[in-house]
Amino acid sequence: MGQGRLPALRGLGCCVLVLLLLLGGSGSPGTKPPPRGPWPEESGPVPEGAPWGRVRYEAVKKHLGVVGALSKHYWQYLACKVWQEGCEEEKKQQGQASPIPSWGFPLVGQDYLEILSAWYCSFGKCCETGDCRIINNITGLEADLDGQLHGQHLAKEVVVQAVQGYLQSPQPQKALVLSFHGWSGTGKNFVARMVASHLYRDGLKSDCVRVFVSLLHFPHHNYVDSYKVKLQRQISETLQRCRQALFIFDEAEKLHSSLLDAIKPFMAQHDSKGQADQQRSIFLFLSNLGGNTINEVALDFWRAGRAREEISLELLEQRLRLELQEAAVNSYAHSHLLRENLIDFMVPFLPLEYQHVKLCARDAFLARGLPYTETTLDEVAQMMVFVPKEEKLFSAQGCKSVPQRINYFLP
Repeated sequence: MGQGRLPALRGLGCCVLVLLLLLGGSGSPGTKPPPRGPWPEESGPVPEGAPWGRVRYEAVKKHLGVVGALSKHYWQYLACKVWQEGCEEEKKQQGQASPIPSWGFPLVGQDYLEILSAWYCSFGKCCETGDCRIINNITGLEADLDGQLHGQHLAKEVVVQAVQGYLQSPQPQKALVLSFHGWSGTGKNFVARMVASHLYRDGLKSDCVRVFVSLLHFPHHNYVDSYKVKLQRQISETLQRCRQALFIFDEAEKLHSSLLDAIKPFMAQHDSKGQADQQRSIFLFLSNLGGNTINEVALDFWRAGRAREEISLELLEQRLRLELQEAAVNSYAHSHLLRENLIDFMVPFLPLEYQHVKLCARDAFLARGLPYTETTLDEVAQMMVFVPKEEKLFSAQGCKSVPQRINYFLP
């Protein structure tokens, strides 16, 4: 690459050596590494099209080799973080007992190396986003939603356009907040997982993603004050750790009003004046609220002989907001999220029909590498319960139990 990167690389070498020495990386007290000669790429330009990341990897590895055995341990960690080189060896080493107790990574050492790896990535092409944890593959998200999310034309369109527009905004004024509504089994969790897997390299396991399930993480109202402090701390830590964070709240209708108040400041509008690369955060709230209203609209369209694809977002969003305003006791419905217009889009998930259940069954067979026939798919769909009683049009469970149903057809 051009000479413009050399100052950054020299800075990287200095930072690595200083960090290793400060963290106890020298072979023995008083040992000084020999003077550094020119790095391979400093003696001439990198050939056109050559992978500069590999050149840097070999160069830095060579010059850090003089620091000692303990430094090699840190080097392996850094290389795995920045270049994804030697990760298998790193995992193997972590699984073995260290002959010297002090050779385990101090927590502060890991923190500095995390900062260093993110800083290094900001100068190069090890990741286009500047953070190797973030991939933002919107094309893949759209393709997978098209191929794997059935019967949800509105959810596909809204999620892709909202997320893409937000990530492309140079200076977002607030967090992106999407509220998913619909019956259980219609795809809310599926879409949330897919968003995570296409925005982050490690999907839901990424340290930039936090998932909260109301009855699991906040089960007792007597401890709501403690939950509130912990929740605010977890969100703050994630935002400090990642310049782009994703927060998913499942069973949002069961969140206590105090917890919703605790979340509110992280979503509200802020002043981004003078900030070129703004902190981004996305909040997804998953709720069964409004499911009956959505189903009534879908049933009315079917009775009128109209295709479900004709149902518009404007119609359903208006109906959803009216229902939530009329809800008597639900804290989510009456929270500041709605009253102060913090929710950017209410995303409706339509009830699934017979043909959608068959497609879910097909996906389940394919996911397990099992053969199937149209007759088999019909048999799986017929095992589901359909409502209303007269029309038997919508699957009462959506596609939720389909993967378990195919166990009846295993040889």
